[in-house]
Amino acid sequence: MSERDAGLVQRAADAVAQAIAPRKPRVAVVLGSGLGFLADQVEDAVRVPYAKIPGFPQPTVVGHAGELVAGTLEGVPVVAQSGRFHLYEGHDAWTAALPVRVFAMLGVKTLVVTNAAGGIRRTFRPGTLMLIADHLNLMFRNPLAGPVEPGDERFPDMSDPYDGELRVLARRVAAERGIALDEGVYCGLLGPSYETKAEIEMLKRFGADAVGMSTVPEVVAARARGVQVVGISTITNLAAGLGGTQALAHTEVLETAERVKHQLVDLVRGIVAQL
Repeated sequence: MSERDAGLVQRAADAVAQAIAPRKPRVAVVLGSGLGFLADQVEDAVRVPYAKIPGFPQPTVVGHAGELVAGTLEGVPVVAQSGRFHLYEGHDAWTAALPVRVFAMLGVKTLVVTNAAGGIRRTFRPGTLMLIADHLNLMFRNPLAGPVEPGDERFPDMSDPYDGELRVLARRVAAERGIALDEGVYCGLLGPSYETKAEIEMLKRFGADAVGMSTVPEVVAARARGVQVVGISTITNLAAGLGGTQALAHTEVLETAERVKHQLVDLVRGIVAQL
């Protein structure tokens, strides 16, 4: 086991705990591409740049700020991760899951993951919010591979990675607030290129409703630590072959995220308020 693997999670957790003291978050919210505005909803906030956290690289993707924001949301102690570490940036799955392991060491019991995804289901349109019921790991990477990290379960049960009771809660909050919320299966791919039409046809046959380049490593690590997960995808574009001849672009992702941000904020706040 390398020096990094042996002690990096503890050092990172100690640094964050010291920076946000006396705050003790119970809920962590991971913000996807263009969704960093949710961090601005956190009250009594302390911002911790990644540069001050051991092992946290600086994000290189537009729409990912690169900081943790700790405070309260709807009166609940939270920490928001504004900026992911994607595998396509050259990080391994262990690094992508590092923040989740840190959150667990801080005492977080519930993880809310959000992401921007391409819509595969024919009824999806840009701006659709999809509650994640399950996922497909076609990244072919797993953050648990290698020596067992202290605090991890070696063989976590992944039969219900997105907690059933939390999904019921999310659907109830959406109904009460008049927010349209679909539900489906998210597929995680390595990226960074968008998918071919043939790949999208394959994913449809595999049972995927949406596709993206994140989330899966974090959820696997959360389940290995006993952290419950609820996930929401913002469908920011239609996948290859489903949107006519329009070329796919990251700017479309950011523009759609901006358009639906108020609904997503409302939904996440409603979920957190009941945790």
